[in-house]
Amino acid sequence: MTTTHRDPHRHEHPTEHPHEHARPHAPARHHDVLVVGGGAAGLSGALVLARARRSVLVVDAGRPRNAPAAGIHGLLGLEGLPPAELLARGRAEVASYGGEFHEAEVRAVTPQPDGAFRAELSDGTAVHARRLLLATGTVDVLPEVPGLAERWGSQVLHCPYCHGWEVRDRRIAVLATEPAVAVHQALLWRQWSSDVALLAHTAAPFTEQQRRELAARGVSVHPGEVTAVLPADDAAALTGVRLADGTVVDCDALAVGTALTVRAPFLDGLGLAPVDLVHDGVKLAERIATTGPTGATEVPGVWAAGNLADPMAQVAVAVADGLRAGAAINADLVAEETRLAVEAVEFWERRYGEGEQIWSGRPNASLTREAADLAPGHALDLGCGEGGDAIWLAQQGWQVTAVDISRVALDRAAARAAVEGVADRITWRRTDLANAFPTGSYDLVSAQFLHSPAEFPRERVLRRAAAAVAPGGTLLIVSHAAFPARHDHPHPEMNFPTPDEMLSSLQLDPDLWTVERAEEHARHDHPGHPVTDPDAARTATRRSACTARPDPREMLTLSSPAPRH
Repeated sequence: MTTTHRDPHRHEHPTEHPHEHARPHAPARHHDVLVVGGGAAGLSGALVLARARRSVLVVDAGRPRNAPAAGIHGLLGLEGLPPAELLARGRAEVASYGGEFHEAEVRAVTPQPDGAFRAELSDGTAVHARRLLLATGTVDVLPEVPGLAERWGSQVLHCPYCHGWEVRDRRIAVLATEPAVAVHQALLWRQWSSDVALLAHTAAPFTEQQRRELAARGVSVHPGEVTAVLPADDAAALTGVRLADGTVVDCDALAVGTALTVRAPFLDGLGLAPVDLVHDGVKLAERIATTGPTGATEVPGVWAAGNLADPMAQVAVAVADGLRAGAAINADLVAEETRLAVEAVEFWERRYGEGEQIWSGRPNASLTREAADLAPGHALDLGCGEGGDAIWLAQQGWQVTAVDISRVALDRAAARAAVEGVADRITWRRTDLANAFPTGSYDLVSAQFLHSPAEFPRERVLRRAAAAVAPGGTLLIVSHAAFPARHDHPHPEMNFPTPDEMLSSLQLDPDLWTVERAEEHARHDHPGHPVTDPDAARTATRRSACTARPDPREMLTLSSPAPRH
């Protein structure tokens, strides 16, 4: 039997169904955390977050700074591991806990009114994330000497702790561009070899004190600009450098001090700018300033880790940075979720406490129409409110699990179900869908007007709703397309997605789902008359009646795959 799928999208009128909080967004991939940069720091943070059961997306362009190096050093337990192997292992570990990856560059990031962020990627993909971990690293800008860039990472080196052991007791030359940094480098490299030469190149003259220090350690100083790395064939082993006067200085390795620049073209949109890392009056690098040890930046919701925050950090430090940032991000999300959970409960209990009955008690017309021909099975009613839909389903023979955040609403619904004689067919559960979701699979999952002024991760909940549909089952989503006209006090913070936006946000596999309906239509309230539903079958239309204000609805009806044999 082939698998079929029904797709969601259609507008409808709500016949009174509260249905938990919600806040839609534009079509984009939605995640708790977007990690920008898939190096050691980014993967470490992603691993912590994925293990904390966060939805994490790592966006990476595949250009790690240490790619030219043969191995990573100073990383306990993984000494000498090739950089590509470390990243491959890290990606596999993150993926094993549900982390996702996307190969692209982040071109722009825009803060959203709800405190989240929208990222635009180089391939046109949009990503919505509640938090950002920036780990794009830095770029080494090399001195412009012919033949130098071609040997970068193999025979042209920068860090003695990364490469010193491998060139111990060899002839090492240090290329100077700034005197204090060059002297510091030369004295460090002297620890690994007694044959160290300092090439003055374009640096300002050394001080007498610096010359005494170099002489005391046996470091030779060679004036003149370096014009070439020898031999010209970059595939051959390095033998030396040529100075402007033709002198050749023999060496087996050439150490350089690079200029480190931030690799993050999207910072302007966040209001972040690189700052200089300065030591003894000398600019060493650019970095993103952080406000504490966890990597938090001055922009709420944004963390930085690895070389982006600490340009001098080696891989081991970058891993630790990512871990601390990931843990801090999770703690920040927990604090936010706790605050929102309290606000949501208080809002809905207060709302249901305003009267003995808030909604009409009638089932939603979309549900009765779409479910009328379905064979009864197990149904899940999300945001059931006072139980109109759940009771109707039970009367049709369904076994129903009905959830809502309000205890007042659930008690009211249970009492009515008892009066209607279907109490034994309905299980009522108090659940904050922002933080929990019913287990199991269902033949019908219904989400009718899952909107709320209280902040709520609606799209994430609807994706979990889709995952709860059993093979061959149906997902029915009905939403407002705009704030209902009958409400005198709209909530401007509420956003209403179009059918296409709603379907896109579900991120369904088109090979496994069939869209049965994806449409928009208008609802009209006539004084003294029930709600009507004109032209509900017309796809992607917005209609209004001549005597009533339109209250657009959208409906999505999807069926999940039947089992394949």
